[in-house]
Amino acid sequence: MKKLVFAFISVVLFALSGCGGVQTISSGRADVAAISFVADKAVDITVSVDQTAYQVKTVKEKTYRKDRQLKKTAQNTISLTPGQHKVIVTDKVGNKIYEHIVFVSANEHKVIRL
Repeated sequence: MKKLVFAFISVVLFALSGCGGVQTISSGRADVAAISFVADKAVDITVSVDQTAYQVKTVKEKTYRKDRQLKKTAQNTISLTPGQHKVIVTDKVGNKIYEHIVFVSANEHKVIRL
């Protein structure tokens, strides 16, 4: 009988001690998207995204590597929230080069060719 009581108490203490507890892990995509601009030569442009203006430099497009990964820097990339955005690009003089509604999803880096 003593062995049965001792075994029961051991099981109860083991269950209450927290061994093998529950761990919670959450993961997913960050709620950030980005757009960059590529042109035949590197030029300074003004980009208006949802009526907020940014000064950006284009990245020179290499004709032999059109599908290359662009390095995101503060000079050539604008960080956005995922969703639909109205993007207007103008040159130094003020001429519109590009005007479209762009959709970017979470953790996407969209490259716009001018």
